[in-house]
Amino acid sequence: MSDWQSTTCMRCAVGCGHRQRPTADGDSLGEVTGDPSHPATGGAKCQRGVSETLAPDGKRITDPLIRRGGTLQPTDWETALGLVTSRFIEALGNNNGNIAVLGSGQQTNEAAYALGKLARGGFGTPYYDSNTTLCMASAVSAYFQSFGSDAPPPTYDDIPKADTHLIWGANPATAHPVVYRWITDSVDDDGQLIVVDPVETATADDADTHVRPDPGTDLALARAVLAAVIDAGDVDTEFIESQTTGYEELVDSLPTLDTAAETAGVDTDTIETIANGLTDDTLLYWGMGVNQSIQGTATARALIDLCLVTGNMGPGSGPFSLTGQANSMGNRVCSSKGTWPGHRAFDDETARKAVAEAWDVPLSRLPETTGPGFVGIVDAIARGESEVCWTVATNPAAGMPDAGQVTDVLEEVFLVAQDAFYSETVACADVVLPAATWGETEGTATNMERRVSRVRQAVDPPGAARQDLDIIAAIGNRVETGLFAETPLDPGRVFDELTALTAGTTADLSGISYDRLTEELAVRWPAPAADSHGGYRYHGGGDRWQFETESGRARFSAATHSGVPEPLDAAYPLVLTTGRCAGVYNTGIRNRADDDTVPDARIHPETVGNCLDAFDRSRTVIESRRDSVTVTVAADDSVPPGMVWVPIHNPAANKLTLPAVDPESDEPNLKQCAVTVRAPPRSTDDDGSKTAAASTPVLNGNGGLVDR
Repeated sequence: MSDWQSTTCMRCAVGCGHRQRPTADGDSLGEVTGDPSHPATGGAKCQRGVSETLAPDGKRITDPLIRRGGTLQPTDWETALGLVTSRFIEALGNNNGNIAVLGSGQQTNEAAYALGKLARGGFGTPYYDSNTTLCMASAVSAYFQSFGSDAPPPTYDDIPKADTHLIWGANPATAHPVVYRWITDSVDDDGQLIVVDPVETATADDADTHVRPDPGTDLALARAVLAAVIDAGDVDTEFIESQTTGYEELVDSLPTLDTAAETAGVDTDTIETIANGLTDDTLLYWGMGVNQSIQGTATARALIDLCLVTGNMGPGSGPFSLTGQANSMGNRVCSSKGTWPGHRAFDDETARKAVAEAWDVPLSRLPETTGPGFVGIVDAIARGESEVCWTVATNPAAGMPDAGQVTDVLEEVFLVAQDAFYSETVACADVVLPAATWGETEGTATNMERRVSRVRQAVDPPGAARQDLDIIAAIGNRVETGLFAETPLDPGRVFDELTALTAGTTADLSGISYDRLTEELAVRWPAPAADSHGGYRYHGGGDRWQFETESGRARFSAATHSGVPEPLDAAYPLVLTTGRCAGVYNTGIRNRADDDTVPDARIHPETVGNCLDAFDRSRTVIESRRDSVTVTVAADDSVPPGMVWVPIHNPAANKLTLPAVDPESDEPNLKQCAVTVRAPPRSTDDDGSKTAAASTPVLNGNGGLVDR
């Protein structure tokens, strides 16, 4: 075999350092393992990251495809690119918004930068998103509003220093197992673990205290904890007076502890336990259970407020959102979705001029707004405002709320799908462009603690598949001559172009180069010089802080709980929530079985008992105001009464979910909607006879634990 090659796992945003090498014939990856020299993870790895890198089970796309006679047929690159670019040019002849572009946190920094450059500078479209609107946008909005800049202040170095680990609306035992090992190691060393989640997840099962609020009431609970902290006098007055603004407004806006506790469905003693935990050095983590809500930004801000009011800022403490997709953090810096590269404000005229000059495009072509997010873009397509849609490494037909409606829209528009694997979105496409995946791609990625590291190519992609960066550049140069260098592009030069645009910004990458990454493997931003690297954000040591706000101080918030977007009623008396399963990620196209069409739902035995007429052979139909889905049911007491839990990875799950969005982040409310259950059509036995409603679902044999 060849020598080992250092690379980065692209499974999730932990950013584990891997070593890889191909088989002796060089046709495929032969071995993948953790890299003990990697500064972020030191050889740690999870089995799913290794197995999905080494041998993904999804069905690969190896040739360009064009829809002919209602079916996708193989073609050559010249034909596919010719059709794509002719339709793009035709659409742009009408107006710049006629092309919608949906990117992904699965792309490298270089590909994400190039896609943003083409979407914003080549097309000039406002209808562009890099996928973070589906997962991290609420956290991003909260960080900007609280601190004036994006990204969590702490790093992985702070995890072992914390005394209290407060995990809110996240399940890192399943979603981020390497980070979770560090958390549990810290807890075992005289720490404590508090988990806030309506469901008893694998993470909650390890908790010293498991808090189970009513679904959709996280903001009410956070404000109840704020009230308890203030009532107890456990505030850091010195930090508040010297480093923050808006504290009095926060205090004036708070409800009484009893009122907020009643709204959240949590007793006051439990709330006081959370508040007491915050008196020690605390890292406060959160995930999709907070972000994917119409109150996601407000809730994330309230969690940041908890850190500010208790002085939990600095080494071993602070707010730490858990990023989902592998390069979501990189997208936030380089993709030109919500900001220009380097977190330059989208509406700042100086920043816009600098970007237009660097890209050599007219300033007037750059869109004036960031766009409406994934849900708003699909709505715009449905209204006829975009004639063409291009998806890159994303699966909106399964991953977006009200997925049945999304699929209908994608089937009507001229759709170009660029992906490595077959998916529900690919099935809707008019043209399919085959892309390389992990182990076949050169570039960089940025993990959730801001470390940039190399992603390396060990083998060639199968068939005619190409790297995302080269596909994007080939299309870009046909639409806007000279926008990119001739393909295949040198990803190192693209990275240099990106980092130069970030120089002097709050997310400065200009001190990072491929040569430096070869030597050091990973560098945390901001890194304005070749020997600098980022640490705890905004902290200058001791009592010195400098936030990126106009005042230089962190800002408190005062948003109040406004209720859920789809309340329960007599017709839809149950609440649906979604979560993760171990070994699967996102919409599961890398490892989903061909017959994985019926989701496995989990429902509390009490709820099952109240709805016995709705079951037939452990199956039922879940129905929302948007669609209905047949599921297999496990009676599971880890799910609270009145709730239906389904995995996010099954393509049927989001047919039920609600497309309401957070007004500040545009992130959809994927974690709560109203549903009912009804009996499925009566099944037919082998002898042709009809079978009426039969067995009640059995209790989950593993003790009822579910993942979120």
